[in-house]
Amino acid sequence: MPFPRLRQLVIASETTDTIDTLKTVFGLDAPFPDPGVAEFGLVNGVFAIGDQFLEVVVPTVETAPAARFMARGGPGGYMAIFEVEDLAATRARVDTLGIRRVWDIDLEDIAASHLHPADLGGAIVSVDQPKPAGEWRWGGPDWRRRSTVGRLIGAELTSPDPIRLMARWASALGAEGSGNALKMDDGDIVFSQGDVERLVAFDLSLPDGEAVLARAREAGLDVDGRSVRVAGVEMRLA
Repeated sequence: MPFPRLRQLVIASETTDTIDTLKTVFGLDAPFPDPGVAEFGLVNGVFAIGDQFLEVVVPTVETAPAARFMARGGPGGYMAIFEVEDLAATRARVDTLGIRRVWDIDLEDIAASHLHPADLGGAIVSVDQPKPAGEWRWGGPDWRRRSTVGRLIGAELTSPDPIRLMARWASALGAEGSGNALKMDDGDIVFSQGDVERLVAFDLSLPDGEAVLARAREAGLDVDGRSVRVAGVEMRLA
């Protein structure tokens, strides 16, 4: 699989009810609660979808970065995590570009860096290198057993200057842009015109989209065509 790969998308929510909603409406298996996110003033739930992941983070303190994010614009798309082939080279590239790394970790089974959203724009981007490739510590030790059939197939960001935002992401990730999107085997990261820079939509492929839409309507969620709005994010079904 070519790199970089989209491995995980993250929603910041005000309540853990969002975790329950995703599980019930989208037919996902049990989420992994990662105790490590307490470092960031959070609790979370991480769902495995194929070999990719959908995470909800909920602040436990007002000073948490996710709480400050929501104070500016409400719940919504918070973070995109990419698997890279060579993290050392990626770190060197972002350093040369003047993009600050706000968090680095180097463990036996994974290394990662979070890139400053003020330097990159749109969302926090994390670049991660699991060892071996394809593993994913953040999904929990039994993520394969809990994985739901499906895929994350893309995401969309808005910006007053979407082409400039796309160029920043492309430079940081070492990815190729075409038109208004970064083209990846896992799916396109699309950059669209909007009033603010924000991660607004996730694209998913699940086995029974019609059942998802029916459950969403039953739960009283906002459904528009094949899109379900959850905690400020348009969850778009292929």
